[in-house]
Amino acid sequence: MYEHRSQPPITRTAFIFRMLRHFVVALAFVGISLGVGMLGYLHFEPSQMTTWHDAFLNASMLLGGMGPVHTPKTEGGKIFAGLYALYAGLAFLVAAGLLFAPLFHRLLHRFHWEQTVSRPPSD
Repeated sequence: MYEHRSQPPITRTAFIFRMLRHFVVALAFVGISLGVGMLGYLHFEPSQMTTWHDAFLNASMLLGGMGPVHTPKTEGGKIFAGLYALYAGLAFLVAAGLLFAPLFHRLLHRFHWEQTVSRPPSD
């Protein structure tokens, strides 16, 4: 997926397309995570989450790291909310990794590539 350190860094245009691909994957991952959270809240808290709007609000607040707006009332809802909160913390790290991986790779690649280019060949 990425170029080897012995290869030159990709062009700026190719890097922008790489960043765009990573952004789309991260956006899809967050969207699917949000959909699963909404469905879980609608299933496990039917009395409290009567609309998609309420389920969206709770799932997005947990996924964003703010915490739930409505406290779950049922046992299933409490267990789901706890597990979804744990998942949301990991999902945030995965999304951040997807977004920053190309930047870090390019930065490190430039440093290593300059070292391999400027280093005299060994016998």
